[in-house]
Parts: sequence; structure tokens; C-alpha cells
Amino acid sequence: MLELFTKYREVFTLPIGFVIVAISANQLARLFQQIHLPLISGLIVVGILTGPYLLNLIPIAAPFQLKYINDISLGFIAFAAGAELYLKELKKQINSIKWNSFGQLFITFIFGVAALWLAADYIPFLANKETKVVFAISSLMATIFIASSPASAIAIINELRSKGPFTQTVMGVTVVKDFLVVIMFSICLSFTQSALKESAFDFVQIIIVLAEFVTSFILGFFVVGYALKTALSLSIHKRTKSFFILLIGYSTYWTSDWLAVFSLEKWGHALFLEPLLICILASFYVTNFSKFRAEFLNQIRSLELYIFVAFFTLTGASLNISVFVEVLSVALLLFSLRLVALIFGSVGGGLIAGDPIKHISIGWMSYITQAGVTLGLATVVSNQFPEWGTIFSTAVLALILINQFIGPPLFKWAIYQVNEARTRGHQNNEITKEVLIFGFEPQSVSLAQQLMKKNYRVQLATLKDKDSFDDPTDISILYSKSLGKDDLSKIDFSNVEIVVTLLSDDANLLICEYAYHEFGTRELVVRLNHRYNSKKFLDLEAKVIDPSTAMVSLLDHFVRSPQATSLLLGMDQNQDTRDIEILNPNLHGIHLRDLRLPSDVIILSVIRGGQTIISHGYTRLRIHDTVTVVGLNQSLDDLEFKFIK
Repeated sequence: MLELFTKYREVFTLPIGFVIVAISANQLARLFQQIHLPLISGLIVVGILTGPYLLNLIPIAAPFQLKYINDISLGFIAFAAGAELYLKELKKQINSIKWNSFGQLFITFIFGVAALWLAADYIPFLANKETKVVFAISSLMATIFIASSPASAIAIINELRSKGPFTQTVMGVTVVKDFLVVIMFSICLSFTQSALKESAFDFVQIIIVLAEFVTSFILGFFVVGYALKTALSLSIHKRTKSFFILLIGYSTYWTSDWLAVFSLEKWGHALFLEPLLICILASFYVTNFSKFRAEFLNQIRSLELYIFVAFFTLTGASLNISVFVEVLSVALLLFSLRLVALIFGSVGGGLIAGDPIKHISIGWMSYITQAGVTLGLATVVSNQFPEWGTIFSTAVLALILINQFIGPPLFKWAIYQVNEARTRGHQNNEITKEVLIFGFEPQSVSLAQQLMKKNYRVQLATLKDKDSFDDPTDISILYSKSLGKDDLSKIDFSNVEIVVTLLSDDANLLICEYAYHEFGTRELVVRLNHRYNSKKFLDLEAKVIDPSTAMVSLLDHFVRSPQATSLLLGMDQNQDTRDIEILNPNLHGIHLRDLRLPSDVIILSVIRGGQTIISHGYTRLRIHDTVTVVGLNQSLDDLEFKFIK
């Protein structure tokens, strides 16, 4: 057994070691979010620190030996990108996507070539070369300027839960230009070869590339798309279905690599499928032409964090920081030239499309980040032109490193500027005991009266006319004409601790999204009308009550544990349960067993960072922990005063 372990030790130690580093990277990267940087920036930094060029926790062989992790991640990220291209939502943005893609592909390219030609004397692989050669090599670099990273875009969009016309345009343009840029690169590559060798332009190479794209299109839309739909249709466990989705993505990349090697050995020419395009089209097919869109999106949401952590940590470990130092001056010059070209391309495309001025002015920030496709194109140049290709690809690698640091924060800032981020607003940590209930009906009135008996300050909001019912004398009533943002802004949410919604699901969602995004309201409680809408509210961290199952669950608990249920429902007038937040700094770090609790009070659990801790005597309290306690009302009042003050 020991011999077997020794023999296969390297096979297991590298993946296990990487998993440990990735878990640590996930925790450390969250520190970057506290200073308003994207999660992926933190993951890349941790990857660089733990990589072979600094701490060497991830050895230099890892990017090659763990290539399957990269392929699995890229397949999934392509699926996630395709899932964003939902035609019914993109109809209004088609014109914007079309012209912004034009701007990125042609205006950026033209300005990129011009800028590189003007700065040729300061760039090693362009200096002291004939004019036509400078133009040829500049066209290759200008094409690389166009390429961006769908992986980074998807990661930022999902982190911010971003949604809106700006986000849709960015995602559409990123996906469209990422495979069109390969065609443009092939044309420029043939032009460069003919310029250097003074030979005729190679049209055959262009035809081969177009044939590869057509084949990729057919495979993606009809073969892989059908396989993905079949996997989603299976009546199997969710995790097993997730495995099949990842397997399909990985198989696409593996098949592409195998075909390139096989065709090179068999015919002397490597045939390259476009696995990114194949996976995007497969996802596009499932999203738009099958009934599994909702389930597919749920699968993506459940897997995305694991994939992003693995991919961007490994990406960081793959970046050679020593090379970056060597070509820093050239990389900074290329970054500046690319930035200018991107601004011209983005502004030009936006003006032609008639986009809002704000979108035009900051749209370029969304396309800075670069990754896999860019590196792949640079590698092709390095292999085709060994005389100057090495310094070319080295400079591109350093350029990618700069773009990976600067691009994500700028894209994140741009999304916030257009108000399309759907993250939780700044949360008021004060215990206000203010409750806002939406919906006037017997249940809402009874709830308000019961909460007021528990010393809560309650307001009840309604869409009904003021004279259509008798106002309860003891409840504050707020009248609103609609649930539009302008009308909701007239209601003071700033000190509201809990929002309860008892309207239709659509109305409830509008209220919850407003409270969550604008004010970070501590608790959202929703009465559900249709079970299929529950996911929308759970994404907002709301407490969802489904009336169709609530009564059955209540009866079930009465049968199995009548005493506990009676206690929780407050049927014993002398006893109650409460959630109390720890705000007293003197209690920070104290063990539960060292608390001087009234003899009739029991601590049931402690909630920390959204996670429930089954408490015991050695559990230490932390500021902002929420402690669930049960006991006599008077004792709970005393305890609440002690915990808060």
C-alpha cells in the first residue's frame, strides 16, 4: 500500500495541494472586497503569491499538470457567458451590441495600428524594421488589443449580480468580438507572413480558419447543445447533473486538443476547433431554444464560485512575475496605447449606436481585462516568428498582467456608476425595532398589532386609497400610488430593520430589491404566492413563507414536538424566544459558559456571518453575533439590555 502511494504520490499531492491553496485564496480574496476591489483581483494576487515565482506553494509544473482544471473552468465560463445571451432580454440591446462590436473590432484596430506605428521606435519588436513590416506586426498587436476576457466579465457581473442594458451590451460585445477577433487575427497573421517573406497572401489559411469556425458552430449549436439539454433533462440528483455539465464542457476542450494533435500527425496541419465558441453556442441553444433555461441558470449559480476560485487562482499562479519586471516599460507603453485605442473604439461604437452618454463615457472600462484568448494568440506569434516573436509574447504576457490588475476594478466601478449592481446596500447595524409591512389586510393588521405589543415600531404601507377603508387608530398607515422607485423613495427605509411584504410576487420582489440594494435592510420577510418564484427572493437573502406548505409544517411540528412549537409560537404568555444581536464590546471574546445568565434563560444557537453555530459552553461570542435565546419575558428583556448596551 505504501509503495502504491509512493508511486502515485505526485498524482494526488498536486491536486490536493492546489485545493488547499484555492480554499485559502477564497478566504484571503474576500479581504479585497472590503476595500472595494473585485474578488477575482484577490484570487489572482493570491495565485501570484503562492505561485512558483514567489512562495512556490504551487510548483511551476502545476499549470501544465492541472490543465484539466483550466479546461473544466473555461468550459463552464463559456456556458455562463452563453446563458447571458437571452434573446428576449437582448432585443432592445441588439443595435448597441452590433455597433459597439463594430467599434471594438475596427475603430480600435485602426487606432491601435496607428498608435503602434507612431511609437515603433520605443517598442523592441517594431524598432528598426521596414515600414510594411512595422504595419504587419502592428496589425497583430492591434488585434490582440481588441481581445478581452469573458471569464473576468462573467466573474464581475455575477459578483455584483449586475443586470441592465449596460451589462447586457458589455456581455454581448465581449462574446461576439472574442471569436471574431480570431478570424481577424488569422487574416493579419497571413498578411504578416507575406510581408516578411515577400510572398503572396495566403488565402488558403483564411479558408481553413473559416471552415473551422463553421464546424465549431455546427458542433456547438447542434451536438454539444443537444448533449447539454439531455443532461439537464435527466431525472437525477442535482450534483450528478452538475458533474455532467462540467464533463461536457471539459470534453469539448479535450476533443479540440486531441483533434489538433491528430490532424498535425496525420496531415501535417493542425486543425483547431474553437471550444470557447462551441460551449457558448451550446449554452445559447439551451437558454433560448429549450425549456431548461431556469434550471441551467440555477446550476451555473451553484457552481460559479468554485469555478472562479479555481480558475483565477491557477491563472495567478501561471503569471510569470519575473518576466513582467523585465519588460515593464514596454508593457506600460503597450497598455497606454491599448487604452487609447479602446477608448476611441468604445466611444465611436457607442455614438453610432446612440447609447446614453454615461454608457459611452465609461464603456471602455468594461473591455480592459484580458486572459486566455490573448495569451493563445501571443503564443501563435511566438511560434511563427521566433526572431522577434519571443519578446512579442513576453510583452503581451506582461500586458495581460497589468490588464488583470486594472481591468476588474474599473469594470466594477463602471457597473456601480450606471446603477446596475445588485449587491446589498450599506446596512444600518443599529437595532431600531422598526418594521415596515406592505399590504393592508386582516393578517397585516393583526401582525402589526402583535408586534407593537412586543415594543416594535410598526408602519403599514398600502396602495389602497385613503378613504377606501377605516384606518386602525393605533397603526401608522403610509399611502403610496405605486411601487415605482420614485414612490418608494418617498418612504423612509433608512431606519427600518425589517420589511414584511404581503402583496403579489412581482410587487414583493420590487419592494425587496429596493430595500436590499438601496438600504441593505437587515431582514426581508416575504409571503409567497407561487413557489416557482422562491429563488428570486432567496437570492436577496429573504425569509420566504409559502402558505401552501406552512400549515402542514406547523401541524407536523405540533405532532412531533408540541412543547417546542407552543413555545416558538408564543402560546405561553410568560415565555418567548428572541434573536438578540451582540453589540456590547465588553462581551466580545467571552465564552458562553462565562456569561451570567438568568436561570430561566437558555441559549439555543449563535448565528455568525450568516452561519448557524450549535453553541456550547466554549463558544466565544463576537460583536454582531446573533444569539437565539428562550426564557421568561422579563429575563429576556434584562438579557437584551445586557447584550446591546
